[in-house]
Amino acid sequence: MKLLEERILSDGKVLPGGILKVDNFLNHQIDTALLYEMARELHRLFGGEGVTKVLTIEASGIAIAAMTGYVFGCPMVFAKKSKTKNLSDRVYSAEVESFTHGNTNTVLVSKDYILPGDRVLIVDDFLATGAALVGLKALCEQAGATVVGAGIAIEKVFQGGGDKLRAEGLRVESMARIAEMSDDGLTFC
Repeated sequence: MKLLEERILSDGKVLPGGILKVDNFLNHQIDTALLYEMARELHRLFGGEGVTKVLTIEASGIAIAAMTGYVFGCPMVFAKKSKTKNLSDRVYSAEVESFTHGNTNTVLVSKDYILPGDRVLIVDDFLATGAALVGLKALCEQAGATVVGAGIAIEKVFQGGGDKLRAEGLRVESMARIAEMSDDGLTFC
């Protein structure tokens, strides 16, 4: 998606350790007009799949997933990274390693929100190693739901997660695909 690539080039910052900082428009401060266009692009790509739920993981995927749910006209669900007092014990759970945070979380979704027969589109801001998508897909499988695919804002192709998931049969559509990053900048595929 040219609009997103242009925004990454103009406002993104490459940090040491393979980190792309886009928090001034995508996942801390949100450019809602850009988010809307991204959600429309995901609808163009997955609109014929009968999506009944959009699923993401807290926290940085919530904004794009919420807008995507709005455009699809269906609920958005997010996997929580910790058990809260108001979450019952009736949950699906999966372990997810975070590349950015360098830790592992047990993510949880209430059994009330992902149901057998749901057709789920997984949405996230980044795809690096693919661990978040694997965990979210596992939650859907526990529920008996069908994952129709994954819509990603930015894929770091050089980290291999997208290729691995595609080889396993998951449809992954990324709106910006980065081939390489260095202190000098980045290159799109």
